[in-house]
Amino acid sequence: MRTALALAVTLLAACSSAGPVGNRAVPPPAKAVDLRAYAGRWYEYARYENRFERGCEGVTADYAPRPNGGVTVINTCHKGAPDGPVKVARGKAKVVDGSRGAKLKVSFFGPFFGDYWVLDHADDYSWSIVGEPSGRYLWVLTREARPDAAKAALLERRVRELGYDWALARKTRQ
Repeated sequence: MRTALALAVTLLAACSSAGPVGNRAVPPPAKAVDLRAYAGRWYEYARYENRFERGCEGVTADYAPRPNGGVTVINTCHKGAPDGPVKVARGKAKVVDGSRGAKLKVSFFGPFFGDYWVLDHADDYSWSIVGEPSGRYLWVLTREARPDAAKAALLERRVRELGYDWALARKTRQ
């Protein structure tokens, strides 16, 4: 019982330490997501800072379809610099029924799942904007480590159009 209580207190403390709300009216995902096209390597162009990525640079996310219809997730960060020590988080995701593949539940430990909403993406899956219902988390992902100026401007504009405060976005060094 004490262990369960300690775990509950720890989880509540973690949730309460989330960052500021950057979007008070997160829109539903704009398009269906083909998880086979979404699979592969993504580079984090920008994010809202969060406790589990603090100090991370050179961030990548690799997604692979699972036979059960879910997705394998491997997030990699380099602590302190793009060539710093590597930290890897392995997880799994499952598609939320009725979401056309655009809403997933992701877990990196045990039975605890968080929301992962693909709010928008390029038709060719060259970029993706990811959030969740609270508006505290945002990730802007690209297929190349350093998008050109035109794509960077498009991404910033689209993030703003989705209602996010771009001033809270932190560009990731790759």
